[in-house]
Amino acid sequence: MLILSRKPGESICLPGTNTTITIHRSSGGRVVLAIDAPREVTILRGELVGFDDAAEPSDDARMQPPAKVHPR
Repeated sequence: MLILSRKPGESICLPGTNTTITIHRSSGGRVVLAIDAPREVTILRGELVGFDDAAEPSDDARMQPPAKVHPR
């Protein structure tokens, strides 16, 4: 895992995917991201990875709700 510090207005580029993630704003422990990517790049929130529309979820994933994410 790579951990980076960024300030509002700064970006992270993902070479090979033509994707840029920009920190739009942050306030009170919450960060708003702007993601610029081609249409063919799928972007999902972490808790929805098992529920991707492009791939049929397994029976186990259908039976269980997404894991809850607790802020630190």
